[in-house]
Amino acid sequence: MSLRAKLLLALAPLALVLVVLGTVSVQGMRSLGEGSQLILKDNYRSVLAAQSMKEAIERIDSAALFLVAGRREQALAQANPNLAAFEAQLKAQESNITEPGEAEATRDLRRVWNEYRDEFERFSAAAGGDPGAAYFERVFPAFSRVKAAADRILFINQDAMVMKSERARRAAQRGTALMIAATLAAFLVGLFASGAVTTRLLRPLGVLTLAVRRIAQGDLHVRADVQVRDEIGQLAREFNTMVARLDEYRRSSLGELLQAQQAAQAAIDSLPDPVVVLAADGAVLNVNSSAEALLKPAPGTDPFAAAPPDLRAVLERVRAHVLAGKGPYLPRGYEEAVAVPGPDMARHLLPRATPLYSGEGGIQGATIVLQDVTRLMRFDELKNDLVATVAHEFRTPLTSLRMAVHLCIEGAAGPITEKQADLLQAARGDCERLQAIVDDLLDLSRIQSGRVVVSPVPIPAKTLVDGATAEQAAAAEAVGVDLVGTVVEPVLPVRADPERVSLVLSNLIQNAIRYSPQGAAVELRAEPDGGVVRFTVTDHGPGIPPDQRQRVFEKFVRLPGAKGHGLGLGLYISREIVLAHGGDLGVADAPGGGSRFWFTLPVVS
Repeated sequence: MSLRAKLLLALAPLALVLVVLGTVSVQGMRSLGEGSQLILKDNYRSVLAAQSMKEAIERIDSAALFLVAGRREQALAQANPNLAAFEAQLKAQESNITEPGEAEATRDLRRVWNEYRDEFERFSAAAGGDPGAAYFERVFPAFSRVKAAADRILFINQDAMVMKSERARRAAQRGTALMIAATLAAFLVGLFASGAVTTRLLRPLGVLTLAVRRIAQGDLHVRADVQVRDEIGQLAREFNTMVARLDEYRRSSLGELLQAQQAAQAAIDSLPDPVVVLAADGAVLNVNSSAEALLKPAPGTDPFAAAPPDLRAVLERVRAHVLAGKGPYLPRGYEEAVAVPGPDMARHLLPRATPLYSGEGGIQGATIVLQDVTRLMRFDELKNDLVATVAHEFRTPLTSLRMAVHLCIEGAAGPITEKQADLLQAARGDCERLQAIVDDLLDLSRIQSGRVVVSPVPIPAKTLVDGATAEQAAAAEAVGVDLVGTVVEPVLPVRADPERVSLVLSNLIQNAIRYSPQGAAVELRAEPDGGVVRFTVTDHGPGIPPDQRQRVFEKFVRLPGAKGHGLGLGLYISREIVLAHGGDLGVADAPGGGSRFWFTLPVVS
């Protein structure tokens, strides 16, 4: 018998219990429903008819009193509809006779009603005499007989409803007791039968469990002795085959594995930087001596529990990045380094991480290296200081040189020849490029020292677009490029430092003009995008390869074949300015070829 058949056999008693309980429940509910339906069908309509007839006869009697008072029109207006209503309810009662004695009571009601109706008609038609005496001698006694007959029908049906309700209550009690008894009996029978079948079914699994436990303790000679021929028996045979092969593999490869493990541990320990190897569940697989001294991981606890809070947050982020399947974690720069207090001075550690893959390609862990970049960061600071000092020192003589060249070109120092004018124009162009390089170096120095200060004010996006296009219109016209500015409605105000954002727009537009062919168009576009305004500069040049799109925003990066002169700082400075405003900057392919640089600025709330 297969495992599926055995499982179905184990569930069969429980299924039988459900069938029995369902049958009993349906029978009980049907009995209760029939009792309630019987009350509604047999008696409730008669009760309503009797009550309606009593109300109608009382209103007719009130009309008779109106006649006694001499208010004939009001009396007839009240009597006629109630006469018809009484007749209709009496006919309904005559068609719903269900109880003993109800037929005689209904016939008696029909008789006294006919008498009352005749008396009322004679009374209402009488023109003379004493109406009060006539009412009390003939009409009122007939009214009393009709009301008494209606009360009799009402009492008969009300008593029947009470008796049927009591019978339904007793039936419900019997049904409840029967349901409880059936539930207990079915539960005990199903529990006993299912337990017996399940125990027999799970016995081979118990044998397998004991064998697995012995293997976990290192005993590879144990075998699972299971004699059944179902899927569990097949699993046991495959299990025994696996254990035999593991035993053979351990005897043949254990020495080599231990030697490889020791060599790997020695290689990790030789690294001066902290190294942590984690499993997919976060457990520590291996650490070197430097990481152990820094993190002090304890078995069975969070490996980063003893780390400083800043370092712990960074390590958790790096671990989550790798284990989420996003590939290796590579820092973007020294700004991601974490300062860790030390006995003499703080150390700056830069995290890197690489995923560990299983044979099937799945991620089974991560290796995290904390590179000590303290000296490198110090050298970087010295380099930045040197750049800032040199740029400041260049600024004063460069300003004098620019002024001298300008004065010479203007003829302030005397007349110059045409050839001298050409040389001076070339010198002035070189001075302007050198001034731009000095300005970029000074901006870079401020950015590196964390002094990117912006003073955002509310300003319409159209003002920024119009100002940038007007500023660069001459440069675009000089190379035969059409510069177009577009603002999509509604025109929203943004929070921006006009001077800084103009620098960003100038950098992007100048790059677009530089790489656009003659006759092409460069578009500067501003459009609302949720809570921000998106500025886009689109050109139709050669474009940027996908693998180079992130590098163009790094310092001193110039792509192969780049046109123009410069240090490769424009896009880096532009990105830092946009980030300081709380926006973002990126690049994508433009439709039809070319590049589309975009950045966002927050809308004034």
